[in-house]
Parts: sequence; C-alpha cells; structure tokens
Amino acid sequence: MTTSHAPFRDRHHAGRVLAEQLESHRNKEGLLVLALPRGGVAVGFEVARALRAPLDIFVVRKLGLPGNEEYAIGAIASGGVCVMNSLANEVMGPEALSKVIARERAELERRELLYRRKRPAVPVRGRHVIVVDDGLATGSTMRAAVQAIRKQHPAYLTVAVPVGAQDTTESLRDVADEVVCVVALSPFRAVSLWYQDFPQASDDEVCSLLEEAHRQHELDPPPAVL
Repeated sequence: MTTSHAPFRDRHHAGRVLAEQLESHRNKEGLLVLALPRGGVAVGFEVARALRAPLDIFVVRKLGLPGNEEYAIGAIASGGVCVMNSLANEVMGPEALSKVIARERAELERRELLYRRKRPAVPVRGRHVIVVDDGLATGSTMRAAVQAIRKQHPAYLTVAVPVGAQDTTESLRDVADEVVCVVALSPFRAVSLWYQDFPQASDDEVCSLLEEAHRQHELDPPPAVL
C-alpha cells in the first residue's frame, strides 16, 4: 500500500526514526533488540544497528477471526503463551478457536526453524530487552510477546514502535517497564496508513536482515563496559 502523506517512507525509515527516540540506550551493556516477524524485523534491524545491539527475533502469531483475519481475537507466542481479548469467546466457539490456535502454532514453529537456521536464541535473562514491531493496533501480538519474554526474566523491558493506537500504547505500560511510540494516535485505523510503502514482508527478507545484522554485530560490537 502507498500513502503519500504518511510520516514514514517504509519500515527501514521508521526504524531509523524510532532509534533516535531510543538513543539514550545506545551502547548499554546487555542491550538486546527483539523484533517481531515479519514486519518488525526491518524496523528492529535499524534500531539494533543504531544502538549497536544484537538483533534477534521473537515469534508471535496473531489469532485472526476466520473470514476476517485482520481482526485480532488474541495471539500466541513462543513458550506456550496465549493471550485472548475479551471478545474471543463471544465471536467464536471453542472448537473453532482450537483450530485457529493449532494452525497458528504450526506456523509459529515453522518460522522459528526457518528464521533461526539452527542459530540459538540470544539469552534474555538479566538483559535490557527492546521489543520492536512496525506498529500497534489492538496490541494483542505485542502483549503476548511481552508476557512470554517476561518468563525469561529480563532485567528491563522496553516496547518500541514507530506508530500505534494511543489507548493500546498506554495499556502496554501495565506490562512493560517502558513504552516508546514515535506517533501515538486516536482514532487509529490501521498501521499501514502511516507508511508510504508498506509491502508484506517476506520470509526471505527476514532471513536476509537477520544474517546481515549478525554480521554487522560481529564486525562492530559495542565497546566493553569498564
């Protein structure tokens, strides 16, 4: 989708703008950027590069209403976390909901294997973790990610996005230590409206960006903290 008046040219531009808001965290010891695939990886790539932090993924799957998949009724994340919104049981029966969860869990596992390419996840315990996505609408996906990451005991957890619904952004302050959102809006219709160029991210793009981020971090690690 192309929207000429949108504030962000694309996800990479949004990531660079977001990184400016996170500049105070640059070079912090133990800093880790976790991006939510697929759309959050390009944003996270730019944030990690600017802050000189390692980049890893955290796979979360939105649970969409059958026939209207863009309408999120919840989300699942690595580690068995499942977050449902208050309308889930009203709009779907238990059997239909179970089918949706099973399908999305299979896709979650597929993506984990494909994106990691046998590279182990970067440890989270005791680190300052910045969780990045390309935007926040209902917040179900990000909330599931935060709950799952909390189980791994980070020292500090920041949610960071270029754009989001104002009420969603505020609600995440209950589960994150810090929420950074460049543009928080109300009313808010869709993340895509705030990007001039917002193509669907591909598996190949995710894998390529993760490989490039890994190479860059090996070549230019943050300075040792004395």
